[in-house]
Amino acid sequence: MATPEVAEPSVPPTGEPAPRRGLLPLLLVANSAMMALYMGVGSVLLPTQVAAIAPDDKVAVLGLIGGVSAVFATAFNPIAGALSDRSGRRNPWIVGGGLASLALLALLGNVGTALLVGIVWCLIQATMNVFQAAVTAIVPDRIPAARRGTASALVGLGLPIGGTVGVLIASRTADQLRTGYLILGAIVAGSALLLSLFCRDVARTEPATEAPARPKGAQLAAFLSALANHDFRWAFIGRALMVLGYFSVVGYQLYILGDHITLPEGLTPPAAMAVLTPVSMVAMALSTVVGGLLSDRWNRRKVFVGVSAALAGLVMVVPVISPTWTGMLVFSALNGLAFGCFMAVDTALVTLVLPRAEDAARDMGVLNIANAGPQIIAPFVASAVVTGLGGYTPLFLVGGALSLVGALAILPIRSVRCPPPPGPPVRSSGGRTPRVVRPPVPTPAHPRSPPLPRSNL
Repeated sequence: MATPEVAEPSVPPTGEPAPRRGLLPLLLVANSAMMALYMGVGSVLLPTQVAAIAPDDKVAVLGLIGGVSAVFATAFNPIAGALSDRSGRRNPWIVGGGLASLALLALLGNVGTALLVGIVWCLIQATMNVFQAAVTAIVPDRIPAARRGTASALVGLGLPIGGTVGVLIASRTADQLRTGYLILGAIVAGSALLLSLFCRDVARTEPATEAPARPKGAQLAAFLSALANHDFRWAFIGRALMVLGYFSVVGYQLYILGDHITLPEGLTPPAAMAVLTPVSMVAMALSTVVGGLLSDRWNRRKVFVGVSAALAGLVMVVPVISPTWTGMLVFSALNGLAFGCFMAVDTALVTLVLPRAEDAARDMGVLNIANAGPQIIAPFVASAVVTGLGGYTPLFLVGGALSLVGALAILPIRSVRCPPPPGPPVRSSGGRTPRVVRPPVPTPAHPRSPPLPRSNL
């Protein structure tokens, strides 16, 4: 079993070469394209289409479509990850998912009933999670553990960059849904082809072995075995609660702007989204980079993840206290800072607690259940809170409480620190007489005694 406490060498254990210089920019492009589609469609185009089809029941209909479609996202992500692990390749799944998503988005722009919108969006969630599972697995595949904070920060810029581009495109094409869907689909398909063309797959060097047939129950248990790992399980719980709190509010932001916030005269909800999103995403980009770099430099993960999750919960009270345009601007900036730092450092944290390197894509797919799974619940939770508790103020409070509990879930994680990289001793001049501080030398274990394992409760 690979232990996250030990930094990986420059050559990963699977025998793959060290990451090429252009790998991270290509991953940034792919993640930006993915987030452009998710944010542009999910935040603007899909709510606009639903509101046009069912104006009187838009909250409930959007909640139903969002919840059911997230089931497909939850199911397809780990399955696609496991299949790409078995094949030893990522690119076919990336290209296939990207091209299939483009075709389905073209279809989505031409349907006119809530049922067909729901069916097609479910299929898009499935194909996009095939794309996402393979792209996500490249970081644990080819990036050494000691550099994953920086790598995750750079890749994490896909959310602010892609989210801003996606919402701006969607806001400009809200009156031309077909055009908006096609542009966002073409961006994803183009990024898939670009990544596959310039980042060749490297197959595993070990020969494939046929696994003995096992009962379906045993297969499912093996599939979800990462959740038996203590640290991975708590990271999963923290991510799930944070995402649930975030999407319970963000998924309804277009309706919040129209029905809850007092906007300046002449400013429409889609136009307000086009202003708020860049504010949030610039803040997110800043905290993504700073959080990732500092977490590597200080060799700390939990403090960044916990504090950012707590901040995300606390800022939910801003639109409650001030349901104004100014209040939403402040909320968007602070929420972007919190969510960007959380996602960047939490991704690095999770790659350090993966139970087995050879099952990286499968286990990262299981983790993505914590991304997609809460999106199953979030629309139902948000719809029930808004309709049952009387508006959007309770929704902000519920979302904030979920994020705060997610911050507490980070505390039980134990083993997320990497040893300092080998190098010359570091001189310290804290007193009059300079002294030499050397990195601690690990005590070799007895030849017949394995190192102390982490808890696998």
